[in-house]
Amino acid sequence: MTVPTVRHVIEVLEQIASPYLAASWDNTGLLLGSPEMDAGRILTCLSLTSDVAQEAIETNAQLIVTHHPVLFKPVQKLTTQSVEGAFLWKLARAGISVYSPHTAWDDAPTGINQQLAERLGLHAIQPLRVKPLSAALKIVTFVPENSLEIVAEAIWQAGAGTIGEYSRCSFFHAGTGTFQGSAATNPTVGTAGVFERAPEFRLEILCPKNRLEAALKALRAAHPYEEPAIDVIPLEPSSGSWGSGRRGVLHQPETLKAFAERCRDVLQSGHVMVVGDAERLVTTVAIACGAAGEYLSDARRAGCDLFLTGEARFHTALEAREHRTGLVLAGHFATERFAMEALANRLQQEFPEANVSASQVEQDPIWFC
Repeated sequence: MTVPTVRHVIEVLEQIASPYLAASWDNTGLLLGSPEMDAGRILTCLSLTSDVAQEAIETNAQLIVTHHPVLFKPVQKLTTQSVEGAFLWKLARAGISVYSPHTAWDDAPTGINQQLAERLGLHAIQPLRVKPLSAALKIVTFVPENSLEIVAEAIWQAGAGTIGEYSRCSFFHAGTGTFQGSAATNPTVGTAGVFERAPEFRLEILCPKNRLEAALKALRAAHPYEEPAIDVIPLEPSSGSWGSGRRGVLHQPETLKAFAERCRDVLQSGHVMVVGDAERLVTTVAIACGAAGEYLSDARRAGCDLFLTGEARFHTALEAREHRTGLVLAGHFATERFAMEALANRLQQEFPEANVSASQVEQDPIWFC
């Protein structure tokens, strides 16, 4: 069997968790490495730390899929003088690529929040915060027929052309372009200084806003013309049934205490923190993985009895108590790590010729005595 490349793995990852689902502030995608490198050994983790990086090097991993992004803030230098810089330098020297799906995986149809809701036995599951898709654009360019596939492929590989579970999406149709270059031009078609008509194809591809710069750069690099005509058209966001977090209904009401204890056991978190009356009955539950205390107000507006997240500020706990909304804090690690293990299993099924595993050294940095 042929060993997959990083590009092949990214194509599957972006079908599972479309870049369109990522928050506008997020730093998702390929963060280190080359799409053309082999990815015969893949390691998944919640957070890429120095010990996970060392594990990847020692196990000869070629691609790390980390939930939390590295290089989250813009950097002006990458040296071994910082902790992150030091292990990224080692990974680069070892030829290991790094990809992060982060908020796209949080909110994907089979992502972390959906898995959390299903693990906790909810039904009638819906997004907690329904919202339009992240800002999307349409890239339109005009290409001679013999370059159509080359240009489309370049734009796709830059992260454009994904619609839901479909990738490599585009539309094209034939037409006629006109142009006249100055004496200083060196046209691919025709002669400088002469008015020309040329058969061309209009190529249209949807692009997430956060991939626009990379897509345009790839388009220009692949296009045969000196000055390709490019339109970038902003699209009106379309509402849909997707969104952030999840909410659902328990099959049978249970007390806040019983639900909290079940969360602890299902997520194997060791302990959970709880706000609210222990004996209050809970029927409707809102969920947002990780550090998502800001979704408490969404849970209240949705009429939920309880809100589950990983961690939250003290004042969020006070707010929950004042509004009589149950609050369960199950731990950032516990509400997300299991999904990276599930993602490793999914990638193993997609790429049976590869060796895919979740990190064995990663652990929750917080412990209790």
